[in-house]
Amino acid sequence: MNETVEYGWSLILEFAQSHKLLTSLFMVVLFLAVKKILIKLLRHQSKRRGEDKRHSINTIDQLGNALLVVLLLTLWANELQSLALSIAAFMVAIVFATRELIQCFIGFVYYMTTRPFRVGNWVQLGNQVGEVVELDWAKTTLLEVDPESYTYTGKHVYVPNNQLMNQVVKNLNFLRRYRLHNFQITNEPLANPYVLLEPFQATVTEHCAHFRVVAERYKSLIERNLDAGFISIDPEIEIVTNHLAKIIIKIGLFCPSDEAFTLEQKIRADWSTLWFKEVQRQQKENGIAGPILQG
Repeated sequence: MNETVEYGWSLILEFAQSHKLLTSLFMVVLFLAVKKILIKLLRHQSKRRGEDKRHSINTIDQLGNALLVVLLLTLWANELQSLALSIAAFMVAIVFATRELIQCFIGFVYYMTTRPFRVGNWVQLGNQVGEVVELDWAKTTLLEVDPESYTYTGKHVYVPNNQLMNQVVKNLNFLRRYRLHNFQITNEPLANPYVLLEPFQATVTEHCAHFRVVAERYKSLIERNLDAGFISIDPEIEIVTNHLAKIIIKIGLFCPSDEAFTLEQKIRADWSTLWFKEVQRQQKENGIAGPILQG
């Protein structure tokens, strides 16, 4: 039985060596068909269970391509060796001409060994912020996200993998649903802002009350994964002055990313209302008539 199996394998190997082009075409068709079937099954399973299988699909796709390349290189090893010897004198020029591609491949190897992010994560690569939708040996594909509003812009950004080593890589996935949102309001020094601090704090806290429970859970998740406590659930309000002696009200919120802009507008409106009323009150007490200046 063993002799029959060995004889069969020897015939297959002999045929493969004698008909390399035909064998190569067969291998390519077979691998592409198997990979397509596996990816289709994963996508069907993902839709049925409601799970995100994009990372698994991307891994199978890249591993299948790598295995196919290895088998083809093994099959054509003798021819490639002869070709390499014949172009040895031109290797320096070839490396120089393809240095960007080589750097991209090295960047892909760096990603595979360090895993700073995965498909589906929100990341910042240099100045680009987006959701990773695909990563191959040459590039990382991002679905662009506006860093101010944390909403999708609808644009795809293709980042060469050499940027993974040349640029700072920030994984923003833990701030995908909730974010630290900071903004400030500038006023002319027409009234005492500390008089308004307590009612303004109460108003801001009321705006954030409806998501406080979820925010506390998400805060615990982020700090547990990052092993650091740096998030305050309660809104942070600070009053300072700038070099022009104008009053600056700094507000810091830990809030849902999709509500950050709306909350900011509401809080700005509330402060403006309190500020105008206080300025009018102080002007009446001091007997001052005229328009109220707002910075």
